[in-house]
Amino acid sequence: MNRDEGSTEVIVLGSGTSHGIPMIACTCAVCTSTDPRDIRTRPSIWVRMGERRILVDTGPELRQQCVTHKIDTLDAVLYTHHHADHVVGLDDLRRYNWLMEAPLPCYANQLTTQHLENMFGYAFKADSRSPHSPPKLQLKVIDAEPFNVGDQTIIPIPLLHGTLPVLGFRFGRFAYCTDCNSIPQESLTLLENLDVLMIDGLRRMPHPTHFNLEQAVEMARIIKPRQTYFTHIAHQLGHAEGSEDLPQGMALAYDGLRFTI
Repeated sequence: MNRDEGSTEVIVLGSGTSHGIPMIACTCAVCTSTDPRDIRTRPSIWVRMGERRILVDTGPELRQQCVTHKIDTLDAVLYTHHHADHVVGLDDLRRYNWLMEAPLPCYANQLTTQHLENMFGYAFKADSRSPHSPPKLQLKVIDAEPFNVGDQTIIPIPLLHGTLPVLGFRFGRFAYCTDCNSIPQESLTLLENLDVLMIDGLRRMPHPTHFNLEQAVEMARIIKPRQTYFTHIAHQLGHAEGSEDLPQGMALAYDGLRFTI
């Protein structure tokens, strides 16, 4: 495939909620669906900007996601927040250390960085009693200021996940805003002139910390990207049923969705 150095390529590694779909011990219509788009692993995306390859979040299925989609190298990892469905696959990053023969930079806000250090202490503090090969990571604290991965600029998007401050990210004309139910006005200005927006759209019923589908559709109408994909989808929303009445230019994401901007 010929790649334009100015393009942004995205692979949706996971589009599900914290339980994943099918859920353990659930026999609902979505968890027993034969539609492959209803099989949803925990939320994560891979982005290529120019020649930089970036992973957003390290969920529980990270190893399988990377094997399935042939993610063979990384330049950086970005974290939206510290909840388990976004971080507990961190140990699998050590494979990329071996491949790259170098530490892997990981970007997160201060709170997420603190939680990562607490949850994965062995990865950040050597222990002579446990001489296995931990991941070699360079934690880099970010806030709302743009930062660079190599020659590519990424813009953090401050969001609210209930009362928890989390981050979305803008990569050129694509933005990823999972796990949120509020976008501050100052962040809306950072989301202008998008070609593609990917945003939390949990289910039809309201939820205290996530946009439901109706709210996500309304937010997409405010932001006005050319195309919107909804992600972090729960088992109350099947792909076919959830897609039936969406406005033009809006669609449910699914594991394995790929697009290039």
